[in-house]
This record gives sequence, C-alpha cells and structure tokens, in this order.
Amino acid sequence: MLRRLYNWTMGKAAGPFAEYWLALFAFVEASFFPIPPHPVLGLMCLARPERAIRYAIITTLASVAGGLLGYAIGHFAFALVGEKLLDALHLTASFPYAACKLRGEAGFIAIIAKGATPIPFKLITITAGFIGMPIAKFLLASVISRSISFMIVGVLFRLFGAPIKAWIDKYLGMAVAGFVVLVVAGFVAAAMLGGHKAGVADECTGVTMESLASVK
Repeated sequence: MLRRLYNWTMGKAAGPFAEYWLALFAFVEASFFPIPPHPVLGLMCLARPERAIRYAIITTLASVAGGLLGYAIGHFAFALVGEKLLDALHLTASFPYAACKLRGEAGFIAIIAKGATPIPFKLITITAGFIGMPIAKFLLASVISRSISFMIVGVLFRLFGAPIKAWIDKYLGMAVAGFVVLVVAGFVAAAMLGGHKAGVADECTGVTMESLASVK
C-alpha cells in the first residue's frame, strides 16, 4: 500500500498543479496521510532551485494548517475518528506516552523537537488536540517544528540544487532507499515512544488510555 501511495505521490510532482498538490500532501500528512510531503518538495526544488524557498514556505504553511485538522480530530472526534486513524497507522501504542509528554511542561519543546525527527507529525497533532493543548501554543510550536523540517530542505536545494540533482541522478536507487528507510524509521520511532520499550523508564512509562481518559 505504501509503495502504491508513494508512486502516486511522485507522479503529481511533474504536473501543472504541482504547488497545489504539494500543499495538499503537506496538509493531509499532518492529520492522516502516511507519506510525508518531502519527496514532492524535493522533486519540485530540483526542477526549480530558484523557487525552493517558496516551495518550502508553501509546505510549512499547509502542514501547519493540516495540523489544525489533526488537532480538531483529537479534540472533537477522537472516539469517532482519531482512535481508528491511529490504529490504521499503527500509532495506537505510542499515543498514551505521547499524550503524557505533551501534557507536561515540556510539551511545547516536544513539538518543536519533533521537527528534527522522523516521528509522524499526525501523532503529535491528534495528541495535542486530545489533551487540549492551548491552540496558540500548539500553533507556535507547529510553525517552528514544520519550519525546521521543510525550510532546511528549501535552503539546501536553493544553495546546492545542481550538485544535489547530479548526485540523485547518479544514485537514484540509494536516494529512494534512504527515503523509504526514513519513513519506516519514523513509525519505528513512534512505536518506541513508550519508554519501557526502549528500556528507559520515566514519568510517562506505563501510561494507558484508561488513565488518560480519567484526567481528560
């Protein structure tokens, strides 16, 4: 399924509505779509390095907007939609631990730090909505986090677009394999959010859905 979705995503990068597809992928990935928008962003930046910053800004803003949808799902429709969505994405086991972390004093920093990790952003947005994180706090952290994730790509392609394209043209197989590994690593990292799975216990280790519901 992921391979078919990936191939379909790649095909949209070459069309006349590429910017709209880029915004759409960034929007839905923040709430329910399993494939990150980085491949489309990267291909568009390769084709037009001089517009790489523009593309990165579009991706950032669309992802933050999509994060609001994820927040709404977690806050208003968790039982109806959120639980089923997390289960379909194999993120259910990670949710209680993530909710506990975001509810703590370091929740703002945790969202920002996510921008430097492959952990799926949708886990963060749905969780933030579920725990009722203040919306202004969530938005500010999301803007910073998404900027870290996408603006770095835009800046690198703007500055080094030609050498990067030459490398990808020569080592396309390695580039694709690296992306697949990154996606898998994100879901593996999410699955290991529970400290007990990584062998590191903290105040959120052992938190369950029942205990979260009792304090929601």
